[in-house]
Amino acid sequence: QVQLVESGGGSVQAGGSLRLSCAASADTYDSNYRAWFRQAPGKEREGVAVIIRGSSYTDYADSVKGRFTISQDNAKNTVYLQMNSLKAEDTAMYYCAAGSPGWIKWLAPTEYHYWGQGTQVTVSS
Repeated sequence: QVQLVESGGGSVQAGGSLRLSCAASADTYDSNYRAWFRQAPGKEREGVAVIIRGSSYTDYADSVKGRFTISQDNAKNTVYLQMNSLKAEDTAMYYCAAGSPGWIKWLAPTEYHYWGQGTQVTVSS
């Protein structure tokens, strides 16, 4: 089992920045992909960014490319999401997830076995 704990959410004005953190309690064979998802009220949960544990492989949703950066501290088993140039449409609950979806399916929330409790990000225009 892997427990994920997010932190770093908050309120910011459009154009501002926030950094989210996700600390994992353990490594398992089915948790090598670490991803960030978000869900706005009335919308489906969508993938934002993914990184493979212990590697430099990353990918992003088109809506955040060039603005968000996912990274990790392997020693701390922690993944970060640096969010710059935030827009009102980035407002959502952000979730950290861990699983083994494979590169093609990383955007699918059903492919992830472990989830954090979520952290709210609110961007005012």
